[in-house]
Amino acid sequence: MIFDDIDKKLLEYLQIDSKQTNKELSNKLNLSVTAVYERIKKLEKEGFINSYVALVNKDHVEKSFVAFCHIKLIQHAQEYVVKFEKEVANLPEVLECYHISGDYDYLLKVLVKDMAAFREFLVKKLTSINHIGSTHSMFVINEVKHSTAINFNS
Repeated sequence: MIFDDIDKKLLEYLQIDSKQTNKELSNKLNLSVTAVYERIKKLEKEGFINSYVALVNKDHVEKSFVAFCHIKLIQHAQEYVVKFEKEVANLPEVLECYHISGDYDYLLKVLVKDMAAFREFLVKKLTSINHIGSTHSMFVINEVKHSTAINFNS
């Protein structure tokens, strides 16, 4: 598949508002509605577009307390890694989990209602996972920038 500048522009528009109609996109891109439809289908089929989602305002659903947790496993044995990843993937409070390099093994982004809810999550859920050696948590004071869009110009 050839991924050209029009595809990049189309993805930029879809990242801004995926509910735009093909007619609106065709006007912006100077393409026919059919050409836009075919390009979107091609981008979906080739895996450039994974899914379409609604971005929910966390304040409106009382989930505005954001914490980042560093996790260190007691060992790097494959069974510990696999078990930890499987268990943390099932925690609804964890929005993101990354296996990272450095002093810690994992970085989690956790979203809950407040500090009390975070403590309950930490004590009852996270630290109940076997093979965790240590945790280090940081709390968001202010969200300076949050984007879900990938920039193609840099």
